[in-house]
Amino acid sequence: MHVTDVRAHHLRAELEAPFGWSLHATATRQALLIEVRTDDGLVGWGESGSGTLPDAGRRFVEELLAPLTVGVDPFDLAGLWQRVERTFDRAGWTTGGLPLQAFAGLETALWDLMGQATGRPVWMLLGGRVRRRVRAYATGLYYHPAAPDPSAAREREARGYAERGFTAMKMKVGGLAPDDDVREAERIRGAIGPDVALMADANGAYDAGTAVRVARALESLDVAWLEEPVARGDLAGYGEVRAAVGMPVTGGEHLGGLDAFREVVARRAVDILQPDVANCGGLAEARRVAALARAFHVRVFPHVWGTPLAVAAGLHFAATLPSTPATVDPVPLFGDPVFEYDCSPHPIRDAMMTDDLRPRDGWLDVPDAPGLGVRVDRSVVERFRVA
Repeated sequence: MHVTDVRAHHLRAELEAPFGWSLHATATRQALLIEVRTDDGLVGWGESGSGTLPDAGRRFVEELLAPLTVGVDPFDLAGLWQRVERTFDRAGWTTGGLPLQAFAGLETALWDLMGQATGRPVWMLLGGRVRRRVRAYATGLYYHPAAPDPSAAREREARGYAERGFTAMKMKVGGLAPDDDVREAERIRGAIGPDVALMADANGAYDAGTAVRVARALESLDVAWLEEPVARGDLAGYGEVRAAVGMPVTGGEHLGGLDAFREVVARRAVDILQPDVANCGGLAEARRVAALARAFHVRVFPHVWGTPLAVAAGLHFAATLPSTPATVDPVPLFGDPVFEYDCSPHPIRDAMMTDDLRPRDGWLDVPDAPGLGVRVDRSVVERFRVA
């Protein structure tokens, strides 16, 4: 079996209303899907990045990665990665960003092909699973600038997640003044009650001092973690926040390649590392990152923000993660990973989604079908395709 063709599909959808976080507001959702064909008729799919710069990624895949991949046996993944890594190293692209995001989708598609060729799910090819299902948390509660009453809209949204069976959810902070964000968190906590876990994500909005002040206020609301409290490159700031507060500090969603994670883990800048398969370089690199984190006793909870291809890849990865620390009966959110399930507006994701990748009673089942276990509807690809 050899690769005969690599195609990148840039998809885009307009939203009915914009939503935002501390860094950005958007009225669109985008995706970059990678399709890989072989000489025996198999087709593998993967997703590149978290919906950022998809057209630049499309060109990168087709002009640089496709020529390196055509003719390769998908099972020769190590050899392909070495050729790609050498190319990236010459250009200084080994510490994240678009090149590794682009490769991640291609690499994931090759795992999908290997699974189809062997009749086995990807988690089995990765060495086997630790768990058959993963506790999901709803990622939503973004800012709604166009809503008549943005705060009330977030309260309704939070209650809706609880009614759908989610026992955990994550809200955005950092887009308002610190005291206003804390008041928003108070309203959301009031809406969902004390028994639903609530997390907060600042997307790097604060300096260390402000992050500490906000974190201490959020601790009184039993917020389970503060994600990306400072800029992702400010490892000293991460350390200051960790030292000053009791709640876990998390981060790592946009990092790519093992080098980018090394100092974060070695310095214990975070309590929980959040690599994204679609950003970090693919499933094999995510596994290497997880092994690095385990060596330093850092928990790993996957970040996911994409279509069902990203969801499935993240689930196969999460299925293989050992509990940290190991206990007889690990508890989700503590020793056992929880899984990010994006509930923000995404017409492409919604059109592609199938029931087997939807949470049931707050849990997601790990796919058992060969490969990733996702069948891509080409009519959906054509409907949203930009190029």
